[in-house]
Amino acid sequence: MKVLCVAAARPNFMKVKPVLDALEARGIGVHLVHTGQHYDPLLSDVFFEELGLRAPDLHLGVGSGTHAQQTAGVMVALEPVVAELAPEMMVVVGDVNSTMAAALVSAKARVRLAHVEAGLRSGDRSMPEEINRIVTDRLSDVLFAPSPDAVDNLRAEGHPPAQIHLVGNVMIDTLLGNLDRALDRPVLDRLRLDRGGYALVTLHRPANVDDPDVLRGLLAALASVSRQLPVVFPVHPRARSVVDALGVGPGIRVLDPLGYLDFVALEAGAAVVLTDSGGVQEETTVLGVPCLTLRDSTERPITVEEGTNRVIGRGPQVIVAEVDRVLRHGVPARCPALWDGHAAERIAEVVLTELTGER
Repeated sequence: MKVLCVAAARPNFMKVKPVLDALEARGIGVHLVHTGQHYDPLLSDVFFEELGLRAPDLHLGVGSGTHAQQTAGVMVALEPVVAELAPEMMVVVGDVNSTMAAALVSAKARVRLAHVEAGLRSGDRSMPEEINRIVTDRLSDVLFAPSPDAVDNLRAEGHPPAQIHLVGNVMIDTLLGNLDRALDRPVLDRLRLDRGGYALVTLHRPANVDDPDVLRGLLAALASVSRQLPVVFPVHPRARSVVDALGVGPGIRVLDPLGYLDFVALEAGAAVVLTDSGGVQEETTVLGVPCLTLRDSTERPITVEEGTNRVIGRGPQVIVAEVDRVLRHGVPARCPALWDGHAAERIAEVVLTELTGER
């Protein structure tokens, strides 16, 4: 039995690690392919090191570019790999350009395709990730849903029930498996931060960081927030030049991207997290930390319904008011079902069944 696992970007590595381990523990031969969509060491190498993710069997070195260039680059590089290895199944994770590109290659090569994190929908097709999710799910033979709302979405789109498996959230497998190590990190002491005494910010979505006017408004809101408590802002490489050009207030601490363990430690110690990241919405829900999502929609509504998340948009006045509300009143927290650290084990059992035909 031979499976090809494709990873591409920072959030993919946290998702593919437990899946890779669970598949190999069941005797399934796995080839790990890194497309190189994230090639900056701060977004790639450090995650392999900290998570104990073994070196990829193949690195495609695709790099950056427009959405079309990146998608095409992955397809051109991956197609001969699939032809040579002839896997029985390809496993893709998440919703980045490489995910959709690998799905297209798999479908055209007539290789069975499994999508981890299937069924998530924001309803906003202006987000490139939404297109990637829809296309990948439509091409997949096996759909691993992280939450009941994802199952509902897939059923509403007409996917056969036999394809859909509610397995839980592999991102949480990695979080829970590394939480003690993260909490032992000295990053709060190094940055002279008090637990529960700062706000943590992440921004990387094009809608937030590519338009200087939008980013200027967000930075103004963060400057207002920093009058109440320090704001810690690890800046994504794609936003760094714009942030530097616009400047930030004195209460905002701009950092280079952090490794996984240090970032989790900062999440766990924050009074509030402001983000446009889907994964951070999930992690803060499990950590019980208030999260304010600086977007107009989320593909992870369960973090709002059961977790600590609120979707508040990008209005500076709203952001400041919501931070004040959270600091005064806090938020209720409840961990969604099956976000228990065993999602990858459930995935591996399904993959084994699909490959052997034994039920």
